[in-house]
Amino acid sequence: MLDLMEPLGTTRSAAFFDLDKTIIARSSTLAFSRPFYAGGLINRRTVLRSAYAQFVYLLGGADHDQMERMREYISAMCIGWDVRTVQAIVADTLHHIVTPMIHDEAVELIEAHHAAGRDVVIVSSSGIEVVEPIGAMLGADKVIATRMVVADGKYTGEIAEYAYGPNKATAIQALAVTEGYDLEKSFAYSDSITDEPMLATVGHPHAVNPDKALRRLAAERDWPVLDFKVPVGLAERSRLREVRRPAMAAGLVAGLAAGAFLLASRRRSRPASDGPGGGPES
Repeated sequence: MLDLMEPLGTTRSAAFFDLDKTIIARSSTLAFSRPFYAGGLINRRTVLRSAYAQFVYLLGGADHDQMERMREYISAMCIGWDVRTVQAIVADTLHHIVTPMIHDEAVELIEAHHAAGRDVVIVSSSGIEVVEPIGAMLGADKVIATRMVVADGKYTGEIAEYAYGPNKATAIQALAVTEGYDLEKSFAYSDSITDEPMLATVGHPHAVNPDKALRRLAAERDWPVLDFKVPVGLAERSRLREVRRPAMAAGLVAGLAAGAFLLASRRRSRPASDGPGGGPES
């Protein structure tokens, strides 16, 4: 585990986490294509196209041009969608879709940063409707995400705030001013070279499962590289914790019982105490 402790001071710090392929193993937006299909928002062809995009994304990440094409594609696709319908679908399927994709190491880092007194902020180019519930599930303090323009309860297809590339760094700096974060003492984690501005904004940048370009850059700048393994997921993590707790409790009880037995044995073997006059008691 990384050493996340620093001397306490008057300023606050934070830990900024990218979402896709950093906290979770896939693209959070594309992961909801099947629930959106079941909810009548997209057709089968779009589901297949999303699955292909997810496959390409997993193989090599996404460079700037690919991210721009994905942005245009998603913006056009969601025109006319009812906001409440999207929120309901995400809420109903969140644990089924996202929980199995979460890296256990990421959850441990989030917990460690909280234990060190830092706020945890998820910073993602995915839509706020997806990122905010995931952030709540992970216990994040704040989220920075893409926001679409809404008119009469429906998406217009226009983007109000695009949390991508340099925009992530700008949003982090603005949040730091509002919340009083010392960015030099803050941490950031991402897998993509497109997040170089975000990583460079803080004093403790980390590359997580980095693409080739980010891995090279991390080596050049001496940034730590973290390789997260196959995700365990929150459900499995909770199950393992529940298995460990009875074992720990049983060990504690056994230890206390052994201690009590040893203490009693010593008392039984101890000679009788002398009386007030110095001789044996009668």
